[in-house]
Amino acid sequence: MIYLGADHRGFELKEKAKQWLSELGYQYEDCGAFVYDKDDDYPDFARAVAEKVHQGSTLMDRGILICGSGIGVCIAANKIKGIRAGTAASPEQVKASVNDEDLNILCLSADYLPNADLPASRLGSRPWQAGVAAKEIIKTFLETKFSGEERHKRRIDKIEQLEQ
Repeated sequence: MIYLGADHRGFELKEKAKQWLSELGYQYEDCGAFVYDKDDDYPDFARAVAEKVHQGSTLMDRGILICGSGIGVCIAANKIKGIRAGTAASPEQVKASVNDEDLNILCLSADYLPNADLPASRLGSRPWQAGVAAKEIIKTFLETKFSGEERHKRRIDKIEQLEQ
């Protein structure tokens, strides 16, 4: 299962992500926001997604969180035991993060990540617009598997020890 969450700044991109996940054949659960509310708070959605991923029944459960910078939801999600959330700006970066760190929540920036499917007025005139769209990063996140290499397992074990 893929769990989705976003605050008001990520709401529009989350709605697009739901369409993409359906097109790609993935099951998802929307953990909010369910309506645009300029006064909502990203930690609420980060917690909802992170708790679902942590309590998931399979190692395939993953989450996607979206806020303006992608950083706020990432910080909040990583407070939940068992969560390895990170941001990504390219398919290559997210592939390495899943392969090496077993990233289980992808955090995206609605304000800084290019997305050809959003209106130009939403993106503004930022130099990073020419980069890869969010759809490709999400697709790569979901298609990549953890390598399971001993050195990566050892490092994840050390991260888990930090949670104790």
